[in-house]
Amino acid sequence: MKLEGIKEITGKIILKSGLHIGSGNQEMKIGGTDNPVIKHPHTNEPYIPGSSLKGKIRSLLEMRSGLMVKTNGSPVSLKTLTLNINNNEKKECEKILKLFGAGASESDTSDLGSTRASFADCPLDDDWRKKASDQHLAFAEYKSENTIDRIKGTAGNPRITERVPAGVEFKFCISLKKLNSNEDELETFLLDGLKLLEMDALGGSGSRGYGKIEFKFDDEKIEQNFNNLNPFK
Repeated sequence: MKLEGIKEITGKIILKSGLHIGSGNQEMKIGGTDNPVIKHPHTNEPYIPGSSLKGKIRSLLEMRSGLMVKTNGSPVSLKTLTLNINNNEKKECEKILKLFGAGASESDTSDLGSTRASFADCPLDDDWRKKASDQHLAFAEYKSENTIDRIKGTAGNPRITERVPAGVEFKFCISLKKLNSNEDELETFLLDGLKLLEMDALGGSGSRGYGKIEFKFDDEKIEQNFNNLNPFK
């Protein structure tokens, strides 16, 4: 198996609604929020971790494949290839493992090769950062939420969630290795995953309207192909 090239797929992620990807910071400060978003420790600017993109795209592609039923909800792995799956499911499984890799604890005796896709962290877009500075736009908003008692009609359990507001733009870069001459389908498979993510939501609280995003690609051909995609065909 020979590395024949590395293609970079780059562009912007535009937030269509508020985005919350938590920092895991459990420290509560007076007057602060109990649910902050992840920020760069040096600049204090929000960013989208590459792991968040990779994890959600993989999850959506696995859901589409129907393999979650066969794995009882566990991530697709090399073991999945040994289950009672049909040819189409096997092809989907192999593409998922090629693109995203198998578990680190698994012994790979297959001919799938190394992980093809690498997802970089997504910082603020440079042009948008300048626009935000010039127009004094905020990088964060604070959304109050609570639960409603269905009988009494009263609010309870108040909480404040930090979000990156709609309109903020990030730049993304996904590197795609090509190990065989017949692997062009993996790029389309990756774009399917990005389209599914655009149709779904990124980060937390997607069912409450958070995390709606739009992808814009630097390459015009990729942009055209992406706009014409129907991931359910």
